[in-house]
Amino acid sequence: MDYDFSTLDLYDDTEAARARRSAWLMAVQRGFHSGRPDEEFEKRWLTHVHADNVTCRGAWLPEGEFGAGPAPVATFASFDKTLNAGHEMLPLRMITDVTTSPAHRRQGLIRRLMLDDMADAAAKGVPVAALTASEATIYGRWGFGAATFAQKVEVDTGPRFGLRAFDDPGRVELIEPPDSWSIVKDVFERFHAQNRGSVGWPQFYEVIHTAAYDFEEGGPDKKLRGAVHLDGDGAVDGVVLYKAEGRGDERKIDVTEMMALTTTAGLALWRFLGGIDLAKRVTFGLAHPDDPLRWALTDINAVTYTALEEFLWVRILDVETALTARPWVADGQVVLEVEDAQGYAAGRHLIATQDGRASVTRTQEPAEVTLDAETLGSLYLGGAHVSALNRAGRLHGSDTAVGRFAQMADLAVPPYNLTGF
Repeated sequence: MDYDFSTLDLYDDTEAARARRSAWLMAVQRGFHSGRPDEEFEKRWLTHVHADNVTCRGAWLPEGEFGAGPAPVATFASFDKTLNAGHEMLPLRMITDVTTSPAHRRQGLIRRLMLDDMADAAAKGVPVAALTASEATIYGRWGFGAATFAQKVEVDTGPRFGLRAFDDPGRVELIEPPDSWSIVKDVFERFHAQNRGSVGWPQFYEVIHTAAYDFEEGGPDKKLRGAVHLDGDGAVDGVVLYKAEGRGDERKIDVTEMMALTTTAGLALWRFLGGIDLAKRVTFGLAHPDDPLRWALTDINAVTYTALEEFLWVRILDVETALTARPWVADGQVVLEVEDAQGYAAGRHLIATQDGRASVTRTQEPAEVTLDAETLGSLYLGGAHVSALNRAGRLHGSDTAVGRFAQMADLAVPPYNLTGF
């Protein structure tokens, strides 16, 4: 079947264009098993796609076919923000809302939409693409590798909860999320600037973090609460947003966002959360993979790590730009060959590092280390180490070359991202 591939006109206000937009959004909601969007939901969505200059692609049945109409059988959206690569903020192509009708699977629809979007990003000079995946087996074929990880934690805040003494000249104060967007946004911007792996916030984060609208419940978020940590000078250096869920002995505090610019601020926010009355547990799904909480507790078993899951998937489109923007460790050089079915990262690259920076140039010299684009995506931000990928059979080379590459590339602190999209 010859499908019609096209892009929504998000500014056309004719009846036909509005129907097409509504049907596209309905298809996305159906694809993720979410409820049908109402008028308010669509209004909020349209504000986001306008503010973030989102491109909404899709595949439609050709006119005259049974089922043809304004509703697409596949959807795909993208927009550009920034990625903290360690040394530089890079333009980032963010991919989202990828769905296919269960009646039209295995027709190459997502492949076509993905290739069209990557070609657009590359043509515009965007060096890196990223997505957050609902399934871990889908995107490697297009060169995306799991690059950052999120730790899910559950803390027992009953009688056993307590933190070892630490010096905190500041204090924690409550905030009301509807009135605190400027504070929350400022902390995030500073968090984004100091954390390798962080991705810029889309516009809808303002809607969520001010409790203006709950996209799951379909109305204002009446449960969202917040607090900030103030340092010794009274400046905000940490934010936590949370909800109380459940009743009685089952009541827990579910953290929806926590950003701390210092270790002290982070521990102070945990101490605050642990002291909330009428709740015996605190859960957080995006804790840092190297979070110090366990070692700060008086009872190390008061925290349970329930999962460590991949979060951000990264795809390198421009090897030279991407690799020079990340930090490196030891001085050295290696010829890296990347195998890439789509061609963007393919070829041999001479990486020479000195004083934490790299120069990257294409070369015809023999390859010393070989890997594919998916593996390069996982390696890029430091969420995976050369040594581990080598043991897993994900890259190849002599022991000497791989060891040298590991000394150059393996970063001690893992990347950290709080942005889902």
